[in-house]
Amino acid sequence: MEITVSTANELRLTAEEFELIKQKIGRTPNFNELCCFSAMWSEHCSYKNSIKWLKTLPRDGEKMLVKAGEENAGLMDIGDGYGVVFKIESHNHPSAIEPFQGAATGVGGIHRDIFTMGARPIASLNSLRFGNLAEAKTQHLLAGVVHGIGHYGNCFGVPTVGGEIYFEDCYHTNPLVNAMSVGILKNGTTISATAEGKGNPVFFVGSATGKDGIGGASFASANITADSAEDLPAVQVGDPFQEKKLLEACLAVIKTGAIVGMQDMGAAGIICSTAEMSAKGNSGMRIDLDKVPMRQQNMKTWELLLSESQERMLMVVQKGKEAAVLEVFEKWDLPCSEIGEVTDDGLLKFYMNGVLEAELPAQELVLGGGAPQYEREYKEPEYLQKVNAFDAGSIAVPADLKAIAEQLIQIPNIASKRWVYTQYDSMVGAGTASTNAPSDAAIVVAKPTNKALALTTDCNSRYTFADPYKGAMIAVAEAARNIVCSGGEPLGVTNCLNFGNPYNPEVYYQFVNAIKGMGAACIKFNTPVTGGNVSFYNQAPEGAVYPTPTIGMVGVLDSADDKMTMNFKTAGDVIYMIGISRNDINSSEYLHKIHGVEFSPAPHFELDEEFALQQGIQQLIKEKLVLSAHDVSEGGLFVTLTESGFHNDLGYSIATKEGIRKDAYLFGEAQSRVVVSIAADKSAAVESLLTGAAIGFEKIGTVTAGDIIVDGENWGSIASWKHKYDNAIGSLLAGHESEQALTAL
Repeated sequence: MEITVSTANELRLTAEEFELIKQKIGRTPNFNELCCFSAMWSEHCSYKNSIKWLKTLPRDGEKMLVKAGEENAGLMDIGDGYGVVFKIESHNHPSAIEPFQGAATGVGGIHRDIFTMGARPIASLNSLRFGNLAEAKTQHLLAGVVHGIGHYGNCFGVPTVGGEIYFEDCYHTNPLVNAMSVGILKNGTTISATAEGKGNPVFFVGSATGKDGIGGASFASANITADSAEDLPAVQVGDPFQEKKLLEACLAVIKTGAIVGMQDMGAAGIICSTAEMSAKGNSGMRIDLDKVPMRQQNMKTWELLLSESQERMLMVVQKGKEAAVLEVFEKWDLPCSEIGEVTDDGLLKFYMNGVLEAELPAQELVLGGGAPQYEREYKEPEYLQKVNAFDAGSIAVPADLKAIAEQLIQIPNIASKRWVYTQYDSMVGAGTASTNAPSDAAIVVAKPTNKALALTTDCNSRYTFADPYKGAMIAVAEAARNIVCSGGEPLGVTNCLNFGNPYNPEVYYQFVNAIKGMGAACIKFNTPVTGGNVSFYNQAPEGAVYPTPTIGMVGVLDSADDKMTMNFKTAGDVIYMIGISRNDINSSEYLHKIHGVEFSPAPHFELDEEFALQQGIQQLIKEKLVLSAHDVSEGGLFVTLTESGFHNDLGYSIATKEGIRKDAYLFGEAQSRVVVSIAADKSAAVESLLTGAAIGFEKIGTVTAGDIIVDGENWGSIASWKHKYDNAIGSLLAGHESEQALTAL
């Protein structure tokens, strides 16, 4: 067939990119070759619209064991001779079209990024966004995504230990499904995604290749439209039991010493893994595609190259050690086929039944090589004028604050996510240390070391919508605050940057300023960005989603015994709020959901103040002066206090502060605040430490045996509030407040 500009356009390549391809290979590409460029130069694979700004993020640190973006996931030293491997990625568009498989394969793909480096995954987290939960479509997407995450993770045998979920109208058509995996390996045993050594054989291992997932990378690099359902074949189909076998086989084959390099076949399948491994090793490959195990007959060359069938790996093996590899995969009853060899000419040559079907220079296909890099125009969004025009004085302080609190505690963004997390196995592997008492971050034992990891995913996208720079800083700060409040030391960041169409200057403004804010905060907290994922085109016909720069952060504890929990311990303990109360209701759940205000500034945040607060909290925990610590976030002080009481059915008695409007004091979301409880005889020591560090604090009340008392008014038992909190989402989904209905869902 004749290859023209229109052919390139149909494959989502521009006319300029088509001309650039011809220059790079010195001729007009054939259809197979053009398909390869289309996949590899898609935003999903090449980051062509984002790499300029990603390079500005802090990417170096003394505990980093591989450079950011150098391998499939980040790797940082945790001591005792071991490292933690971690990464977060999106599977948004597949989940919008087919929520179960979209979410399931997102979990499977991120785990492969971990064990392809030689690490055993020990924990999974997620960050989810959906539309209005009262709508049938949202309920369908939620049920499918949660089922998919639970099914794959539970069958694969890695606990889902934490995450977050929000419901906002802007995610109605385009939900966000971000999956994070964390693994452990012994330092010095890392397997690199590299092809080296002329003549070394190239092996395909794992599941046979089918037509599912073809064009997935390009599918992820386009807006969701009314016609997107026609792209359903682009959604992959996962098999967690096959992946479990692949995990064990890969870890076993590494021990044979036969592996030169290994990479997961994720986005863009065979063309991506062959190109990236070859480019990294300054080598090439000769591949016989007819030797690739197939589960469908008569697959075309371009289909084999672009298929994103799951549970597959590409391995480069030391010549002469092929038998050891074959033996391992035969034991695990997995396909294992020698499909080619490494060459030294930098070219990828793909043959089908002896006929050369495509010949491509590896370097020209990949990010950091010949893939184009663009600088997009950006301008301040017009809606920020509405944000900046907001006047809090226009909102009257409600007379009945208890009634407001009852509404607030049942808002899906605040209420218990029990309906979600009870579908996940959080205990498999027996490494989770957060089940006996809750903490702000998930705590997982880092076997076989004596250390523990603190893990969290965080982002309030409404804050980022209101102020992209400050909102992204807050996302980093809250992740660090959750780890610090749990007794950990923040270590490093992986990010999943979810935005709308980058060709929209207002969307790109959000992206650029979020990157700047994230970078400033990561520098302050000494948490380098180890890698991650950019997901553009999260956009429906009605507009873009909120800018959502999700932060996955890992922290380390010397021992799980050092964990700090968030729950009150004993009636009579003293409650302090560390930080400063402010007349601030901006971008709060209270303002947005109760008063219906869509446009208001981000809440108060100042980076130096936040850093000082976290240093103070770390010192208080280290000196064993506090019994609990829980940060103030969505829902404000009232929700923080109430959540602190749930675990042991303890209430609290507090007095609001003079000079602060009562709704702002109780429900405002000004940042850099933490609620702690302490034994009464520790007050002097706590106040002395905080005063010496110039950190603001307020002694706000005491823990009670069960009632919530605000300014002398009894708001009822903690048990009654817990019932509202626990059952809000289940009741909304079930249609009534029945525990039996909740359990049946």
